[in-house]
Amino acid sequence: MTPRFPLLRLLGLTAALCACVQALALEPRIYRDHHMSKDSLKLQTSDGEVTLTPVGPSALAIHYRREGLKQLPSFALASNPAGQPRATLEQQGNKLVYSTGSLSAVIHKSPFRIEYLRGKAPILSEESGFFATETMRGFRFALSPEEKLLGGGERVMGMDRRGQRLPLYNRAHYGYTTESNQMYFSLPAVMSSNKYILLFDNSATGTLDLGASEDDVLQFEAVAGRTAYIVVAGETYPQLLENYVSTTGKQPLPPRWALGNFASRFGYHNEAEVRATVDKFAEEDFPLDALVLDLYWFGPDIKGHMGNLAWDKEAFPEPEKMMDDLKARGINTILVTEPFVLSTSERWQEAVANNALAKNLAGEPKRFDFYFGNTGLIDVFSKDGRDWFWNIYDGLLEQGVAGWWGDLGEPEVHPSDTVHAIGMADEIHNAFGHSWAQLLHARQTAKHPERRPFIMMRAGFAGSQRYGMIPWTGDVAREWGGLQPQVELALSMGLLGFGYTHSDLGGFAGGEEFNRELYIRWLQYGVFQPVYRPHAQEHIASEPVFHDRRTRDILREYVKLRYRLLPYNYTLAFENSQTGIPLMRPLFFENESDLSLLDYKDAYLWGQDFLVAPVVEENVDEVAVKLHGGTWFDYWTDKQYSGDQALVEVDLKSIPVLVRAGAIIPTIDDIHSSRDYSSKNLTLDYYAHSSTAKSERYVYEDDGVTAQAFEKGQYEKLYFSAEIKQRGLAFAFKREGNGYTSMPESRKVTLKIHNWQQVPAQLDISGESLPIFDSEKDFTQAPRGAWYNKRKQQLLVKFDWHKKPLDLMLKNP
Repeated sequence: MTPRFPLLRLLGLTAALCACVQALALEPRIYRDHHMSKDSLKLQTSDGEVTLTPVGPSALAIHYRREGLKQLPSFALASNPAGQPRATLEQQGNKLVYSTGSLSAVIHKSPFRIEYLRGKAPILSEESGFFATETMRGFRFALSPEEKLLGGGERVMGMDRRGQRLPLYNRAHYGYTTESNQMYFSLPAVMSSNKYILLFDNSATGTLDLGASEDDVLQFEAVAGRTAYIVVAGETYPQLLENYVSTTGKQPLPPRWALGNFASRFGYHNEAEVRATVDKFAEEDFPLDALVLDLYWFGPDIKGHMGNLAWDKEAFPEPEKMMDDLKARGINTILVTEPFVLSTSERWQEAVANNALAKNLAGEPKRFDFYFGNTGLIDVFSKDGRDWFWNIYDGLLEQGVAGWWGDLGEPEVHPSDTVHAIGMADEIHNAFGHSWAQLLHARQTAKHPERRPFIMMRAGFAGSQRYGMIPWTGDVAREWGGLQPQVELALSMGLLGFGYTHSDLGGFAGGEEFNRELYIRWLQYGVFQPVYRPHAQEHIASEPVFHDRRTRDILREYVKLRYRLLPYNYTLAFENSQTGIPLMRPLFFENESDLSLLDYKDAYLWGQDFLVAPVVEENVDEVAVKLHGGTWFDYWTDKQYSGDQALVEVDLKSIPVLVRAGAIIPTIDDIHSSRDYSSKNLTLDYYAHSSTAKSERYVYEDDGVTAQAFEKGQYEKLYFSAEIKQRGLAFAFKREGNGYTSMPESRKVTLKIHNWQQVPAQLDISGESLPIFDSEKDFTQAPRGAWYNKRKQQLLVKFDWHKKPLDLMLKNP
């Protein structure tokens, strides 16, 4: 009996300790003392320490620490947040005000509580703030009555997620359609209609309760992890997003080819299929920039080979020559890789010997079964695991691989008793893909600093965009219900830094028969989303070149349009790299006073000047598109719309694409791949309208491949402005930048002035008169001049533009 007494005594002490911890979690927190340094403010409270640190423009990181509560490093914060401001501290009676100027934290001493002000306006307040019990830790914030909350990562539940309880655990949702509250890429962050972003810097399994359990409380819960959050404020939504990515890291500019057309399926079985596919694209006159190899590149079957991560030489006998030949045709090779090493794979023993795998509780490599076989998981949090994994990537890069597709990186199966270098599976699950992307980006950039990495993954964490992560929305059902949520998913992710979120065009999962209308509609929408990558299970071809003639003929023009729009699209990518503004933008960015627009997901802005409404139902001949003000032109017909709504007629060849009045849209001639890109022949479509008397636009240009070309000064910006005057129309053209390799010495510019009702009396360019032709034939044959297309009400002007500024003046009769 004696041995039981110490155990009973221990159990009694444990119970007392648990009760103490529970009580501590519920007792009001009291301020004790504070210390101000140049970098932060440290507060001592009745149950621990709280640190407030300025981490960017209008951004504060708040870290609660309690003795005995394990902490993990920040995954969300960039290592060197941009524009870190100095803060001031002021004592005001029973409170402290810690201010960066534009964002202030008001610390109430008793009971302890922090509220946040943008300027003098309250935007957010802790309710009871930080809490921790034996099994849960998190935060509670007060919500205002009319506040809307967006974000939370990939979910299909409407844009405003208030009233929802969101699981925070990255998990595959195979074949999803119009409803999903848990998917591949969860984010512990929300953007509020009060113009703040609240991010919980915690990678553990948890829940984000957005007023579901209590109407006026936002509650974050996690089973473990870092007890910290970040508050970001902004005067406007775009400024708020810019402040956020200045804190969590900006997405680097991808290579220009990432904006081209991809050949992709599950999957190409051998080199002969690869070569036949790219030949078919050329034969059918479809531009092509990349080819994606799914898991057959390392094994002949779906199961049993994952982890080989080496070419199956029977199927791909000469991979280096194959990739060289593709590269000579302007086509980049992307390989799928996964973080799982099957015990049946050729590298299992090598992975074990190199200590590359996560462990079980006995300290041995953790093994478990999933769809692909019995497996271990590479520990991307350990040095040994990272070194071993990178050596494989390094060898493939040397062979000529151009980009990476990281699949199953949630991880898709991740037992809770898996031990990683920095913690258990449930502590770091949501940061696995993030750390995998960091590994690839950091190592590749260190070895090849001149190259821009391409890293496509379906799971990550807040801040993963700084590692160049390009997410896609997972294994969507190949049906109308799969197409319908894609705008919502892309917009929601773009609000929190992931501006390249895109879908498997055409749908991935299922589908017994080819649905031509659905397929065409999805690929038409794809022209105006960040990455153009049809991808699907192979029983129905994902590539347009393998479908019927009508499908090919319709989609060929859309793919070519994607390439003609490269100057516009690449400028969107540049803007994203500088400010975080997504390529697909919600309409509420334009009219911030209309809160109803926060819920709108049927249409979106593609950059500044296009308004796009995908057709997401069958047999549609008219689409209602909400307008947010101003005048808009139908991109296909030049028909004008204004007011609150446009009813746009469509057929199978068209979807609603509207252009803003005053827009100047740059395009180039048709090309076969982005390798042939040149703006030597540049067309500018200007949409003239009296409601927009002045317009200014620009195009960003560099060589499309050099990393940090803008920061190195290896770029050119082309500026265009237009002004409607009483006596005519004036244009100005100028440039800036040191230039880049392959930059045209001069450009042949064709200016198309839409919505113009008369032939000008005179046309001068920098003081020199240009001829005005009566016939299209004469205009076409002449090197410069103008011609008025009366039927289309368009004035066409062409001229040479060298590096000097130009002024073009069109004088009315």
